[in-house]
Amino acid sequence: MEKKLIIFMPSIEGGGVEKNLFIISNYLSTQLKGITLITINKKYNHLFKNIKIINAKSDFWNNFNRRVKYIICLIILIKIFLKDKNYVVLAFQANLYCTIICKLFNIKIIVRSNSSPSGWSKNNIKKILYKKILNLTDCIIVNSFDFQKEFKRMFDAKSICIYNPLNKKEIIFKSKKYLNFPFFENNSRSLKIINVARFTDQKDHLTLLKAVNLIKNKIKFKLLIVGRGVNKIKMINFINKNGLEKNVKIINFQNNPYRYIKKSNLFVLSSKFEGLPNVLLEAITLKKFVISSNCPTGPNEILSNGKGGELFNVGDYKTLSEKILLYYKNRSILQKKINYSFKSLHRFDYYLNLKRYLDIVKRFTDI
Repeated sequence: MEKKLIIFMPSIEGGGVEKNLFIISNYLSTQLKGITLITINKKYNHLFKNIKIINAKSDFWNNFNRRVKYIICLIILIKIFLKDKNYVVLAFQANLYCTIICKLFNIKIIVRSNSSPSGWSKNNIKKILYKKILNLTDCIIVNSFDFQKEFKRMFDAKSICIYNPLNKKEIIFKSKKYLNFPFFENNSRSLKIINVARFTDQKDHLTLLKAVNLIKNKIKFKLLIVGRGVNKIKMINFINKNGLEKNVKIINFQNNPYRYIKKSNLFVLSSKFEGLPNVLLEAITLKKFVISSNCPTGPNEILSNGKGGELFNVGDYKTLSEKILLYYKNRSILQKKINYSFKSLHRFDYYLNLKRYLDIVKRFTDI
């Protein structure tokens, strides 16, 4: 009997992981019947096509942190398994907890890990637990080859690398939508820098702000930071303390950030760790020069070890400031790096990578 697929994603918040969730889920729904999504949030239900969605009955749980949302969705998962075990689970979040529940019910589970374990397995006890639980999974999917090497080195766990499916046509189409944004447009001679990321410690915006603070008296620039998160006040305080109010602007999360990226010259990523940052692929699709931290994992792979952009060590704001100045003074020379990275995007082909997801899911559902 063909098994049905459950997609497990308790907390949908609108970031890069969610973009991949929407793309992969909706593609699978065109190829498979009877897909169920378990999530707390109802806000994004309209973005899923031909998928049965099980949300928490009350919006009350939306106000809680991720761990509470995990618990509620795990309870929903258990209730489903108590009635019917004819399922395979594809987990995008709460992977360890979900794996334990699936193994208790003898359910096959495919885990998609989203960010480098360098950022979430800091102590030895956790590493031992992760190693034992991750090796109980039936399949682990990661989104970069460096990520795959980390999983093997840290947990002795086998994984399959599938790059994030990149929908270049949609990105280019959305980037052409009208946008009135004087912050960039009224400063045509200034270097227009953009960063799009959640305001969390992982994304390390202070390194970016420290870098532009070093060059504020050397060049004309405008920095736009797009996102939302707990570190917003900390970022605003730094901007005000260092007199950067005219140079730096923070705006809230945008459903269509591509319009803003298109108006920029330079994209900067300052993360401490990633998996495979979609936003770099999106910036390259729009032919923007990229400077990124050489964090684990993804940026080095995307930028082909610096052939397609510039890399700096995590937290090294002085080198980042030098890289920004380098680009400012040598735009025409560095154009070849933009061209190189753009030509390398074939690795992230939309349908090729979606087909790889389908092949893995069918391996477990066609039993």
